[in-house]
Amino acid sequence: MTAAPGDEAGSPDPQHSPPPPEAHSTHLAHTWEEARQAAFDSATPIPPGRVPLSHALGRVLVEDITALHDMPHYASSAMDGWAVNGSGPWIVAEPGQRLAPHQASPIVTGGLIPAGAKAVLRSESAVLGTDDDGLPLLLTGGTARPGEPRNGQHIRKAGEEAAEGDVLVKAGVTLNPAHLAVAALAGHDDLLVRGKPVVKLLLTGSEVVAHGLPVPGQVRDTFGPQLASVVGMLGGLYAGQERIGDSYPEWLAGLEDLAPEVPDPAALPADVVITTGGTGVSDTDHLRRAVAELGGRLIIDGIAMRPGHPAVLAELPDGRFVLGLPGNPLAAMMALSTVGEPLLAALGHRAMPPIQHVPCGTTLEPEPGRTRLMPFRLLYGMASPAKHTGPGMMRGLASAHGVMVVPPHGVQLGEPVPAFALPWGPPLPVPEPAGAKPKTRPAAKGATKAAGKDAAKPAGPVDWSALLG
Repeated sequence: MTAAPGDEAGSPDPQHSPPPPEAHSTHLAHTWEEARQAAFDSATPIPPGRVPLSHALGRVLVEDITALHDMPHYASSAMDGWAVNGSGPWIVAEPGQRLAPHQASPIVTGGLIPAGAKAVLRSESAVLGTDDDGLPLLLTGGTARPGEPRNGQHIRKAGEEAAEGDVLVKAGVTLNPAHLAVAALAGHDDLLVRGKPVVKLLLTGSEVVAHGLPVPGQVRDTFGPQLASVVGMLGGLYAGQERIGDSYPEWLAGLEDLAPEVPDPAALPADVVITTGGTGVSDTDHLRRAVAELGGRLIIDGIAMRPGHPAVLAELPDGRFVLGLPGNPLAAMMALSTVGEPLLAALGHRAMPPIQHVPCGTTLEPEPGRTRLMPFRLLYGMASPAKHTGPGMMRGLASAHGVMVVPPHGVQLGEPVPAFALPWGPPLPVPEPAGAKPKTRPAAKGATKAAGKDAAKPAGPVDWSALLG
């Protein structure tokens, strides 16, 4: 873990300009594995909290959902028709009044069964007539069956779904829409759920435009359309964003009090602030200086990987984490996967994101001292590097099946290489256990002879990368 700026003897005053580039050239960045673990270990799971039903979808329930009253809490009609007392014909009474024997009153589906009512006669089974004095009289008819209505027919009894105090949903489930409907029927307005990190975005760059075709010197905003969704996929609660330029006062104000796009008095404070750009060592890179002035400490200051080397993770005195992503879009996504995903997992009570192994579809030469993150496509079960994967490109990642974590010593053709799935993609295929027999089909008649000498040649991995577009 890196010491907080200003804690070391002879460190520069945080009020002044950041150290020159040469001061960073001797900095020993975390390895890729160290950075992931440091991000995960730095966070404490967020305590449970109550959220309104409208915000509870997909959250993990901490406390059983019990019925706060009988369900349903009153006897109601299951049909449009007539509430009746006794056998017909029935004298028509005013709605809502107590029914005496041989009286009926109109009722709709879900309507409160009036006192004295014994059953409901469906509209299609009823006929309105008159008695000898010309007064309204209700008779059975239409589609009515013999003996209809039976005592209790078409009445939903109070408590027939659940009695007050019954457990309806056990703690530990991930809440789906039906769970929320049950909670509402049971009388709940909010639920106690597992803590989840609230994430706000601080998007920077005076050269960034959000719409239209950029002119030379401008670039389109690639973070606005994607980061909020990726945060949700990684287990965070997106809570707005702010856009600033490149000046230090803007950076400092943005980190001091990051306001949502639409002010909301009920908005939760951020647990994590993700920034874009400003992690380098130029005159417009102010993240480290702003963190130091706010009294924060650096947890990760650079990672020995590419792309995404200048990633920064810091913690402010108020407990907020600041994740500084590089300004190039692919580099930012690799830094988010390396640091942001473990951080959000730890804050959200989840385990360290898994790393699997996939067979490499090409030979990757060593690059001492640096891990390479390479988007790949699976071709015939082997991972081959995608094209168009420069730090500022997104085309290769858009078509990738996952990301290879190429160690500094390189990878040989066919050798297993660590890899992780993309947040929006399917899980990576699970490799067959060592020693498992390959599945083969029985050979057709005559196939053995036709194979000849070729059948004796050893089979081996094939480099398919040239076939990738």
